[in-house]
Amino acid sequence: MREAQVHPTAVVHPGAKIGEGCRLGPYSVVGGDVTLGPDCELVSHAVIQGVTEIAEGCRFFPFCSIGLEPQDLKYKGEPTRVVIGSRNTFREFVTVHAGTPGGGGVTTIADRNLFMAYTHVAHDCKVGSGTIFANAATLAGHVTVEDFSVIGAFSGVHQFCRIGAHAYIGGYSVITQDALPYVLTVGNRARAFGINHIGLKRKNFSEETITGLRRAYRLLFHSKLTTTRALARIDEELGEIPEVAYLSAFIRSSERGIVK
Repeated sequence: MREAQVHPTAVVHPGAKIGEGCRLGPYSVVGGDVTLGPDCELVSHAVIQGVTEIAEGCRFFPFCSIGLEPQDLKYKGEPTRVVIGSRNTFREFVTVHAGTPGGGGVTTIADRNLFMAYTHVAHDCKVGSGTIFANAATLAGHVTVEDFSVIGAFSGVHQFCRIGAHAYIGGYSVITQDALPYVLTVGNRARAFGINHIGLKRKNFSEETITGLRRAYRLLFHSKLTTTRALARIDEELGEIPEVAYLSAFIRSSERGIVK
């Protein structure tokens, strides 16, 4: 068994569960209801508190604040929590807050995400895997961010919005409705600027898939069809392409409307 390495200045509550091979650097703070999986690293001055469960191989850089109570005036100290998957990186000054009773009580982050400096993940958010949050990207409460999306620097996402899989949100954008998967969305207020075909090619999407997504986008935004009729055409002509079917389902399930 590989023992955890704990710096003499680290403050670790006796009730904390520290996995083997963890490295807790100078002045790190770990609360009594925290579970750290194997091989996690707190570089220095990181704070992990609350009911927080973290899987293996996550790294926390200086002045991270993970698992503390939400910035919600309705919160009255209820036992809510944070659940974080494996191989995530949290750079300097990242904040991730616990959930609220009204939002399900848990903030979740899946695997292999990069949170650059000053990123904020608010209460009850759900973040998938493989995402990138550039510096100071900010989620309000109850936001869902799906797999492999990118949120640009200093962008803000309004509460209850969704960011679709493989979406690309440009820097300094303000998102107040659901941002479509596979689409480049930019601006304050944000607008959709077409399928992110360069990004999709870099991720090895097939030409057939990219062509199908671009055709679906044109039907949605560059034809004279209503959204309902455009979706019917998309399902009829392109529904056999899984990514197009997902795009169509994403739009149909939107509660806030989509960024157009």
